[in-house]
This record gives sequence, structure tokens and C-alpha cells, in this order.
Amino acid sequence: MPAYTFEAVDAEGASRKGVLEADTARAARSMLRAQALVPLSVEPVGAGNAAADGASHSRKSRAIFVGRVFSNTRLAVWTRQLAGLVSAGLPLERALSALTEESEDERQRDLLAGLRSEVNAGSPFGKALAQHPREFTPIYTAVISAGEQSGHLGLVLERLADDLEAQQELKSRLIGAALYPAIVTLVAIVIVMFLVGYVVPQVANVFAGTKRALPFLTMAMLAVSDVVRNYGLWILLALVLAGVGLKFALRNEGFRERFDATTLRLPLIGRLAAGYNAARFTSTLAMLAAAGVPILRALQAAAETLNNRAMRADAMDALVLVREGAPLASAMAQKKRFPGLVAMFARLGEQTGQLPVMLQRAAKQIGTEVQRRAMALATILEPLLIVAMGLVVMLIVLAVLLPIIQLNQFAR
Repeated sequence: MPAYTFEAVDAEGASRKGVLEADTARAARSMLRAQALVPLSVEPVGAGNAAADGASHSRKSRAIFVGRVFSNTRLAVWTRQLAGLVSAGLPLERALSALTEESEDERQRDLLAGLRSEVNAGSPFGKALAQHPREFTPIYTAVISAGEQSGHLGLVLERLADDLEAQQELKSRLIGAALYPAIVTLVAIVIVMFLVGYVVPQVANVFAGTKRALPFLTMAMLAVSDVVRNYGLWILLALVLAGVGLKFALRNEGFRERFDATTLRLPLIGRLAAGYNAARFTSTLAMLAAAGVPILRALQAAAETLNNRAMRADAMDALVLVREGAPLASAMAQKKRFPGLVAMFARLGEQTGQLPVMLQRAAKQIGTEVQRRAMALATILEPLLIVAMGLVVMLIVLAVLLPIIQLNQFAR
């Protein structure tokens, strides 16, 4: 039965909004009048209804600017809740109804009501999710569809929730490790720019009338100050234009692949990027394989999760090799950008018949190693940045104090 969002007023003139199910919009208005409500607007919910596409076009356009209904964290929580209800034996339609009623966000209620109406109309849950690509990725819908076809939707939802939570935890730890050094660097740049652009010239003006040669350090700092004051905005503009130019250049797949390949060769950042992408690829491949998705389709979907285009190209090359009959372990072993653990655990999984389990272990081990390296790098960077900032400030202070010391010696 289709679902409709409505806006109405009661006998006291208070506005009421919500979602109800009815055969037609006319029936929905009749139901509202039976509740002593005056309907102002009744619109269908769900992209699967042809009328909904025309009626909700403007709302979808506005949604582009207000963001997604489900953030990554909220999607993981919602998936966990749905998995719990389905695993407890609750029918999918009733589980969606319960989550719709408990939702405190209007947009989320509308989305869930649309999904429920599609399921009630006989549409597979995966197909209903696929009608909202902005909220649910193709990998998400593929896993759900595989769970429905295998009859183990609850178990698949549990694994999907575990994977989403693991990815969020890894991403949060990496961001947390990089946040403090980034803040220290930004504060240091602001302080140095203020000292060099304002403080140093003011102090230099005091000694301008002494007609004595200033120390070399002071002269060098004044030269830097002149560059910052006279060309600072132009330098900033050049940096911004360079950033914009790089962003546009990265849209070219060939340049993006070469750029990402170069990134992987960097001493520290390269290993972190390779580890993060490998962990995400392996985890997704394990989840899809466990859900019963054919290995070729699973490989292609997992490759699409790779942000690094060079590693994505390697994964697609591995897909070609597997399609031609090569074992997954052999195909991955030929791709040196992926950690050796991927091929090793894939070989163990193929030999024991437990490929999803072994791939998940590889993903966990790689993810743990990435977290360890990120925390170690952050631990080293924090004192180094503080020391570097202290040295720069000390040079500026010395550039200011040396003329004073020189004048004191001259006065004596």
C-alpha cells in the first residue's frame, strides 16, 4: 500500500504533519477528514511511485543542499537496529514500521515510510533501497539483495553493520591521529605570519633612525617580512589557484591514476594510504563473498570502494585474471601495491574453503596495522611540530632582541 506525507490543520488551527498509508491520495485525504483534520497537502512517498517522482522533484533538489538523510554513523546505527529486529524474527515490514515510528527526524521517517510502502507493494528490499542511491551505496544494496536471495537477511545485516562500524572506527582513528598535528600546524602558521608581517616591521622602525647596521638575522627576517607584506596575498592566491587547478586536473582519470601512484610511493603517507585502501577493499570483498555474491561481481564492487585510482586499476586487473581462471590469491599476488597479507590470506581461504573468514581476518589485521602506524606517526609529529614552532618563534625573537642587545653594548 502506498505511503503519503501530509500536512493538515486541526479544529484549533494547529499544523499537523506525518505519514499515512492509503490506496490513493483521495483515500488519504478522506482518512484525514475522518480524523477531523483539514488536509493542506498530500504527496506520495517513495521513488518507485511514478507520481512521487513528479511531486517530490523539488524536495529532492533541495535535499542536495541539506545533505543526506543518513550520515555514515547514522547508517551504521540504523543497520544495526534493523538487523536486531529482523534477527529476532520480526517480519521486515514490521521492522521498518517500528523504526519509522521511533525515528525523530522527519526526513528519515519519510524515507523509511517510502521503503516500507515499496516492501508492502511486493518489491524486494534491495530494489527499494536501490531507488535511493544517495542514501544507500550500490555495495550496500548488493549485500542486502544477496541476503534476501539466500534467506539469511538478518545475518547479512549483522555483518553489514559490523563492516560499517569497522570502517567508521578506522576512519575516525585516522582523523583523530591527524587532527592534533593539523591544528598545531595551522596555529603555528598564523602566529608566524602575525609576527613576521606585523611585529617585526614595527620593531625594525624603532632602530631605523640609529643609522647602525642591523644584525644579519634581523636583516633576513625583515626581508622575509617584506615578502609577506608585499606579496603575501599574491602567494595565497597562487596557492588557492594551484589547489583549484589540481582539483580539476584530478578529474582526468589518467592524471588521477598517476597522482595516486605517486602518493603510494611517499615514505610514510604512501604506506598509510595503501593500508587504508587495502583494508577497505578486503573487508568489502569478505562481506560480499560471505553474503553469497559471486566472486567476480564481489571483486568489481570491492574495487569501486578504492579511493586510490592506482590500486583500483590493480584490482580491476586482478578481476580480469580471475575471470580468465586464475585463483584470487595468484591474481592479488601479482599486484604489488596491495599488502602481501591479502594474497596470503586469500590463498589460505581458497585452500581451506573459508575465503570470507580469511579475508575478514586479513582486513582486520591490515586495519590494525594502519591504526598503529597512524598513531605512531601522530605521536612523533606532535613533539616535532612543537619544537619546530618553538625554533621559528625563537628566531623571530632573536631577530628582534639582537638590535636591542647591540644598542646596549654601544651605549656602554
